[in-house]
Amino acid sequence: MQPAHSTIDDAEVAKFEAMAAEWWDPDGKFKPLHMLNPCRLDYITTQIATEFDRDLGGESPLAGLRLLDIGCGGGLLSESMARLGAEVVGADAAAGNIPVARLHAEQSGLDIDYRHTTAEALAEAGESFDVVLNMEVVEHVASPPDYLSACHALLRPGGLHICSTLNRNAKSFAMGIIGAEYVMRWLPRGTHDWNKFITPDELFGLLRDAGFDPVDRKGFVFNPLTWRWSLSDRDLSVNYVTASVRPA
Repeated sequence: MQPAHSTIDDAEVAKFEAMAAEWWDPDGKFKPLHMLNPCRLDYITTQIATEFDRDLGGESPLAGLRLLDIGCGGGLLSESMARLGAEVVGADAAAGNIPVARLHAEQSGLDIDYRHTTAEALAEAGESFDVVLNMEVVEHVASPPDYLSACHALLRPGGLHICSTLNRNAKSFAMGIIGAEYVMRWLPRGTHDWNKFITPDELFGLLRDAGFDPVDRKGFVFNPLTWRWSLSDRDLSVNYVTASVRPA
């Protein structure tokens, strides 16, 4: 499944494959993603609507767009995009995630093309997309520059790339690792490696080096009082998301 120059980190893949059966349990190991998902969807759909001049209030607003969800896991984002009318390919390097995603899509009456594959393999096969979603993946790969170059190759000129990850600072260590893995126990210990976290400026630099034109970035901010996530223009201290385009 891996091309000659794969950026897959086998140890990282194994972590998520071990949790595959729990993807659709909102109180299980992926509880943080279930909580974050509405906020992610708000950002993603707004960026797509802006870039492709779509009315999100219309029926099937993403119809006609081919979308790739890299690191799709159990399909939380893939299913949301399919419901909005996009033609969705969900790709994941962890083989155990794919049957879980396929079964849930079938039970939900959704037609989604799930594949056990990598960004590099898709690029080498000549696949192309209008939108590439790269959510909480770049901090788990062996080589972010090579991985983002593969994402760029997969995007059609004028296409949109959405990438989210975690900042690297003392606060992200306290909240993203100590808080999430040891205190709240939302994630198994060792899910994240703080040394692989990427600052927003570093990510913008990597995106530019890969050929993207970064156009936006915002923070995902968790409120422990309301237990809700929100978007922030200024607070990118822990979780954050970027939007980039491949120049036409």
